[in-house]
Amino acid sequence: MELDPDDVFRDEDEDPESEFFQEKEASKEFVVYLIDASPKMLNTTCLSEDDKQESHFHIAVSCIAQSLKSHIINRSNDEIAICFFNTREKKNLQDLNAVYVFNVPEREPIDRPTARLIKDFHLIQESFVKHIGSQNGIVSDSRENSLYSALWVAQALLRKGSSKTADKRIFLFTNEDDPFGSMRISVKEDMTRTTLQRAKDAQDLGISIELLPLSHPDKQFDITLFYKDLIGLNSDELTEFMPSVGQKLEDMKDQLKKRVLARRIAKRITFVICDGLSIELNGYALLRPAIPGTITWLDSTTNLPIKVERSYICTDTGAIMQEPIQRIQPYKNQDVTFTTEELSHLKKISTGHLRLLGFKPLSCLKDYHNMKPSTFLYPSDKEVIGSTRAFIALHRSMLQLGRFAVAFYGGTTPPRMVALVAQDEIESDGGQVEPPGMNMIYLPYANDMRDIEELHSKPGVAVPRASDEQLNKASALMRRLELKDFTVCQFANPALQKHYAILQAIALDEDAVRETRDETLPDEEGMNRPTVVKAIEEFKQSIFGDDSDEESDSGPKEKTRKRKAGIADGNYDFIELAKTGKLKDLTVVELKTYLTANNLSVVGKKEVLINRILTHIGK
Repeated sequence: MELDPDDVFRDEDEDPESEFFQEKEASKEFVVYLIDASPKMLNTTCLSEDDKQESHFHIAVSCIAQSLKSHIINRSNDEIAICFFNTREKKNLQDLNAVYVFNVPEREPIDRPTARLIKDFHLIQESFVKHIGSQNGIVSDSRENSLYSALWVAQALLRKGSSKTADKRIFLFTNEDDPFGSMRISVKEDMTRTTLQRAKDAQDLGISIELLPLSHPDKQFDITLFYKDLIGLNSDELTEFMPSVGQKLEDMKDQLKKRVLARRIAKRITFVICDGLSIELNGYALLRPAIPGTITWLDSTTNLPIKVERSYICTDTGAIMQEPIQRIQPYKNQDVTFTTEELSHLKKISTGHLRLLGFKPLSCLKDYHNMKPSTFLYPSDKEVIGSTRAFIALHRSMLQLGRFAVAFYGGTTPPRMVALVAQDEIESDGGQVEPPGMNMIYLPYANDMRDIEELHSKPGVAVPRASDEQLNKASALMRRLELKDFTVCQFANPALQKHYAILQAIALDEDAVRETRDETLPDEEGMNRPTVVKAIEEFKQSIFGDDSDEESDSGPKEKTRKRKAGIADGNYDFIELAKTGKLKDLTVVELKTYLTANNLSVVGKKEVLINRILTHIGK
C-alpha cells in the first residue's frame, strides 16, 4: 500500500488510531434519573411561569424530557436510564418492591437516548397512574425502604462501563426532605444508616449523587434533615446549594441542563518539568466550535447503525491478508516499506506531551500571539501521585513573579510552542467565578505573523492612515454600540438551532417545526436611538465627507461608487484598461473590487469576471 503523506501528518484529532482520539471517544457519561413518584409528588402543586398549577411530578418529568432532547444533540454517545421509586408496580432486575425502571422496546435499561424513549416518556403522565401507580414506599409499619432500593437499582444500572473512561451520575428528584421522619426512632436510625451506607458505597465506586429538590409553595426544602449527609455537603456549601422557593420551571430546566452537561476532560497531558520529574495534567476545552453531529449510516431494514469492516485482499492470489499491512513510500526509484508501528514512531515527535523550556515576563506575551482557543490545565493525582502539590508550587511562583512558562507541546500532534499562563482563583458572593489553573496558549509560527501594512501597500504609494478625528469618531461609535456584560453564551447559532429543530420534528413526528429566533440580527431599536444615530452620522461624515448623504433613487452617487472601485482615486482606470485590453493584468481581488462597487456578481473564474466588467462598461 502506498503511503499517503497527508495521512502521515494528519492532526491527532483526525487520527482514529491516536491515543487522544480513542480517549475522546471513550469519555462518556452514564446517567440515572431517580424520580420520586409518591402521592406527595403528584398532589403538591405550584404556579408555573404561565400561571398554571403544575405538580412536582410534572415538573420533574418535563425537566428530564427537555434534558433528553438536549442530551441527544450535545452528547448522543452518553447513556441514560429513568427510574421511578415509591411506585405500586415494580420493574427491575433485582425484583425490588416500589422501584420501576422505565424503558421502551428494543432498548437496554441504560442505553443511548432514542426518539422513541423521548416520545413515550413525554406522555408518561397520561398513563402513569394506570400502568405504574403511586404509593408510599417508606412506611412506619414496614421495613420497606424504597429510597434504599432505588439507590441499589441505580448502582446496578451504572455497573456498565469503566469509571476511568466514563462519568457516572445519579440525579434524584424529590420533594420529601425527611423520608424517615414519621418512623420510630430506632427504625428511623436504622433506615437512615443503611441508606447513607448504600449512597457511600455508590460514591466509592465513582458514582456521584446530585439532588434536585422541589420546594413546597409555603415551605422550603430543608436539606439538613437528611440529604445533606447523603450527597456529602459540608456546612459551607449549604447556602450555595439551597434552591429558592419561587424557582420557576424554566429555571429548573436551565439548571438541569448545566448540571448534566458537565465539563469533561478533553485530553490528559504529561507535563515534563525536567528530566526525572513529570506531573499529570487534565486539559479542558474552554471554547469549542458548534457544528452539526456526524452522519450515522443506518441499515435500511433494521434502522440500526451499520458497522463498517475492512479487509485487505492480495491482488496476486485474491486471499485475505492476515499479516499486518505494510505501507510504501517511493524514494529514488525504490519503494521504502513501513509497518504500522514504525509509522507510529515516525509521527511521535516527542516522548512527552508537554515539556517545560523556560520562563518569560508576562509583558512579552501579546494579545495577538493567541492564534486559537486556549486549553485550560488542571492537575490530577490519578496516575502520578503528587502532581497537584507540584503544580500548586509552580502556579504560586508564576503568579508571584509575574512570569509565564514557555513549553514544547508535541506527541502525535504537530509540534507547537505554547505559553502556560497561571490563572488565579476569582471568587464572589455567589461562589467561585474562575478556578485556579493554567491556560495553555498556542503560540504562532514565524509565518503566522504578517505585516498588515506590507500586505496592503503598493510600491511607491504611502499606506493610508486614519486621521485623529476619524479615530476619535470611530471610538465614540464603538462606545455607543458596546454590549454590556457580553459573553459568547448570549447568542445561539441560528443555523444550528434551525437544523436541530427540523431533526426534532422529524424524529418525534411533530406537526410543526419549533420556531427559532435569530439572535444575531442587528438590534434595530437600539440602532435607532438618537445617540447612536448621531455617532454613526459623525463617523460617516469624517470618512466620506459631504458626499455620504447624497444618494440618488438608484443608490449612492456614481462618484462614490467610482471611488470605492478605485477609478477616481488614481489607482486604476477600468475604462482605459478595458480599451487597451489590460484587464487581464489585474488580480481577481482587484477585479472583484469593481464588480462589488457596481453591485455585480463576483462568482466565476477570472475570464468570466473580465467579460462581466466589459459588458458593464459597454465594450
